[in-house]
Amino acid sequence: MSISIKNDEQIKIMRVAGEINARTHEMLEAAVAPGVTTGELNKLADSYIRSRGAKPAFKGYRGFPASVCVSVNEEVIHGIPGLKKLLTGDIVSIDIGVLYNGFYSDAARTFPVGGVSSEARRLIDVARESFFAGIAFARAGAHLYQISGAINDYVESNGFSVVREWVGHGVGRALHEPPEIPNYRMPNRGPRLYPGMTLAIEPMVNAGTYEILTRKDSWTVVTRDGRLSAHYENTVLVTAGEPELLTLLG
Repeated sequence: MSISIKNDEQIKIMRVAGEINARTHEMLEAAVAPGVTTGELNKLADSYIRSRGAKPAFKGYRGFPASVCVSVNEEVIHGIPGLKKLLTGDIVSIDIGVLYNGFYSDAARTFPVGGVSSEARRLIDVARESFFAGIAFARAGAHLYQISGAINDYVESNGFSVVREWVGHGVGRALHEPPEIPNYRMPNRGPRLYPGMTLAIEPMVNAGTYEILTRKDSWTVVTRDGRLSAHYENTVLVTAGEPELLTLLG
């Protein structure tokens, strides 16, 4: 497995790609409300990303028809935005990729729509918190699967499950680079981490079983039991010290 190491100039570009991604999420979080369609969120994201001189990375990627992924309730990932209206009590996961000057950023968030159930709120929180449990090990000298194990343990200790068929990944010149980053505990430590590695770490957390299905559209992944799912992701730079979150605003 060859994991790309970014130089200082490449990291500067990725910081811009990450900031555009984070600003897009900030804008969409403010727009999420009952009655808004998933397609309207897609249009807002597309317009803003292009206004910054970047491109929506998902548009046309392996044939994906939209600029961002918008997944509601039991939809885990890769939801295709369209005419669906958000309802009070829904949760909506938005995954955004940005291509800027030849480099990518990738980030996802799950937002509540109006008032949501206590389980939905806790699911969103645990997905986010498990990410931060994982990146405690995203530092030079640690090993990749220490991240995986920490995410797994945090999620399961809170009574939820982590999706196994889809994982995090490296990101940089390509949207998906080595290594794959499972969100579940692995039997070995995995590769050592070095400064300059850039990783898209993305827990996908289900309220019930970790088992999933793909809908007939060949894109939308849903929970097998129909229960809720939440997604949280950032593009992470490994440094000599604390990891730098390229898609999280300071």
